[in-house]
Amino acid sequence: MKKLPSTYAAEKFYENLGKLFYAIAAADKVVREQEVKSLKKIVKTKWLGLEGSMDEFGTDEAYQMEVMLDWLEDNRPDANEAFNEFKDYKMEHEQLFDQEVNKLIWKTADAIASSFAGKNKSELIMLSKLKSILQT
Repeated sequence: MKKLPSTYAAEKFYENLGKLFYAIAAADKVVREQEVKSLKKIVKTKWLGLEGSMDEFGTDEAYQMEVMLDWLEDNRPDANEAFNEFKDYKMEHEQLFDQEVNKLIWKTADAIASSFAGKNKSELIMLSKLKSILQT
């Protein structure tokens, strides 16, 4: 993935990924600690340094995924609403979603869904919707 064109673009990119990962975790109406830990582990091992954007404090913008997940968890919007916001963002910024990014999104979403007692029906439905938009 190429570096995003601006700090603002990077922040919005990662915020929208945070919305998606919240939607996966909250698909069954409960965001579990294991799901949050799974995201944090993947951010550290796979997302950091992916494209090199930093905020004004010198922190990798990829951490915005965690910030957004925490904020959404505190505010508890509907998982489908968060998913649809990600979907709309992806449709408007398709050029940011190359094959490498789509694979990493899938691996992250799948790991979150699998992190607590396997995947339940709600998570499987959300993953199916994600697979559909990643393939378009």
